[in-house]
Amino acid sequence: MSALTTSSNGFLLHGEPFRIISGAMHYFRIHPDQWADRLRKARLMGLNAVETYVPWNLHQPDPDGPLVLDGFLDLPRYLSLARDEGLHVLLRPGPFICAEWDDGGLPAWLIADHDIRLRSSDPRFTGAVDRYLDALLPPLLPHLAAAGGPVIAVQVENEYGAYGDDSAYLKHLEQAFRSRGVEELLFTCDQADPEHLAAGSLPGVLATVTFGSRVEQNLAELRRHRPEGPLMCAEFWIGWFDHWGGPHHVRDAADAAADLDRLLSAGASVNIYMFHGGTNFGFTNGANHKHAYAPTVTSYDYDAALTECGDPGPKYHAFRDVIARHAPVPDEPVPGPTPKLPVTTVELDRRAPLLPHVSALAEPTRTEDPATMHDLDLHAGYVLYRTTVEAAGDGLLHFAGGVGDRAQVFVDGAPAGVLERERHDATLPVRVPRAGATLDVLVENMGGVNYGPRIGAPKGLLGPVTFNGAPLHGWDCHPLPLDTLDAVPFEPSGATTAAGPAFHQGTFEVATPADTFLALPGWTKGQAWINGFHLGRYWNRGPQHTLYVPAPVLRPGTNQLVVLELHATTGTRAHLTDTADLGPENTW
Repeated sequence: MSALTTSSNGFLLHGEPFRIISGAMHYFRIHPDQWADRLRKARLMGLNAVETYVPWNLHQPDPDGPLVLDGFLDLPRYLSLARDEGLHVLLRPGPFICAEWDDGGLPAWLIADHDIRLRSSDPRFTGAVDRYLDALLPPLLPHLAAAGGPVIAVQVENEYGAYGDDSAYLKHLEQAFRSRGVEELLFTCDQADPEHLAAGSLPGVLATVTFGSRVEQNLAELRRHRPEGPLMCAEFWIGWFDHWGGPHHVRDAADAAADLDRLLSAGASVNIYMFHGGTNFGFTNGANHKHAYAPTVTSYDYDAALTECGDPGPKYHAFRDVIARHAPVPDEPVPGPTPKLPVTTVELDRRAPLLPHVSALAEPTRTEDPATMHDLDLHAGYVLYRTTVEAAGDGLLHFAGGVGDRAQVFVDGAPAGVLERERHDATLPVRVPRAGATLDVLVENMGGVNYGPRIGAPKGLLGPVTFNGAPLHGWDCHPLPLDTLDAVPFEPSGATTAAGPAFHQGTFEVATPADTFLALPGWTKGQAWINGFHLGRYWNRGPQHTLYVPAPVLRPGTNQLVVLELHATTGTRAHLTDTADLGPENTW
C-alpha cells in the first residue's frame, strides 16, 4: 500500500496531511563520499525530501551485462543515506530523463538501432525497458516506503507531453512499475501547457507541472487539467544550465525566493530544481539541438541553492527563510563553505603526442568508408580516422554526411582545419603536400542530444569522404573511449611542444585533501584527469573556465594531473585555485 496518498487538495503521508518540500540532487553528479554532506545540507535548509533521476545509460551500459550499482551508481546506498538523514525521496527512473545528460539517459546500445521508435510502444523499446526494470527494481524495493524505505513517489517517464502522445506507452510503463512491486504513488511531470498535460498524463496517476515563474498562472493551468488533487511543481526552476559559447545563467536569489513563497502560499508542494546541481564528470554531459547543435558544459552548477562544490549560496539562505514561514526548519547552525586547497601551480613536464601513438591506445578497425561511433561500439570519447590521399595539390575535402560533433583534420600530422556540427560544416579546403600523404581526422563526441527528436543522433564521421570529388577509401578507425590512460607513453616534454593533440602529465603535492578548481589559462580545449579520475571537458570558448575537483579525488602526498590538449597551449602550467570561474553571468 502506498504511504503517500492524495486528498481533494493535497497529500497524506500515512494518513496525515503532508506537503512535499523537496530539492533535486542527482547522486550520479556528486562524488559518493560527499552524498551524506549534501543530504544533511538539504535537511538543514528545511527540505523534507530530495529528488533524483536514474540514468539508464550508466546503470546498464551493456544490455547483456550486470546492472552497475556501485561507486557513483550505488543508488541503494544513496537511498539509505537519505533515510538516515530523515529525508523522503522522489524517484525518477525514466526510462528517459532528459536532465541535460548524454542522450537523455537512454543507452548507446539502444539508440544505435536507427529503426527503433524511442519513447514509444514499439515492442523493441518497451522490451528493453522491461528488461532494465527487471534488473533495476529488485534492489530498490527494500528502499520503497512500503518496505520502510524513503521512496514515497515514483515518476512515470519525464515530460512526455513535449515529445509524443502514445498513451499506450505510458500505460505500459505504469503497469511495468506496478507489476514489479512498486506500490508507491506514481506521478507524471509536464510543462504547464494544456497540450503537454493532455498528452503526458495518465488517468489515476498524479499529474504535476514544471515551471520557474508565473506561479499563479501555471498552478491554475494544472488545476484546469486536474480539478481535484494536490498542486505540485515537480521542477521549480531556480537557475539554468549553460552551453559552450554562451553565458553562465544565473537567477536573482530574491526573485527565486519570492516565487517559492508564492508557491508555498498557494498550498502547493514543490521540488526545487536544482537544490544541488553537481557536475557532468567525464563524458556525461548532454546537448540541445533546436536550430543548431549546442553541447552542455561540464559544470551543472545550475545557480542552485548549493554551489557545485556544495557550499550554501545566496539562494540557500533565502529559501531557508521562505520555508521557515511555511514549515518547520531545523534549529541547527547553517553550514559554512567547505575547506579549499591552497592555491597550487602544477608543472606538466611530461608529454605524449596522440597521433604518433594512437595505435598504442586503440587497435584500429579497418573499414572501406568511415564507421560511425555506434558502428564501432563506442559510447563516448573520440575516434581517430586515418587514411591516405593519393593525389597531391590544393583541393576540397568533403564529408558527405557531416561530422558528429567536432572534427580536427591533419595532413601528414600538420593541422589543416576544424569542422563542427553546430556550424553544419561539411567541406574543408586543404593542401596535400605529396601523393600518399596521411590524412587524420580526430572526431570528438561533444555529448548526446538530451531533448527532442534528435536523441540518438549518430557520432563520428557520418558518411563517405572525398578529396576533389575522388572517394577516399580504406580507413583505420581508432576508437578512443579514454577510460584508462595506462598505455599513454609519456616522456619528458623538452624545451618545445609542437601543436596538435597531446597528453600532458605533471604531479603536485597535497598536505590535506580539500575541494579545489582546476584552471588552465593558455590552454585551448581538451579533457583533464586527476589521479585517474576524469574531471571532464575544458574549452577556452567558455563560459566555464575552471573544473571542479572534489576533495575525495585527491590524496595526501603526490597527486597526478593529466591533460589531453587537442590544439595548443602557451605554456605547460596549470593552477589549482580556491574559487570557481563559471564565466560571465547572464541574469534571467
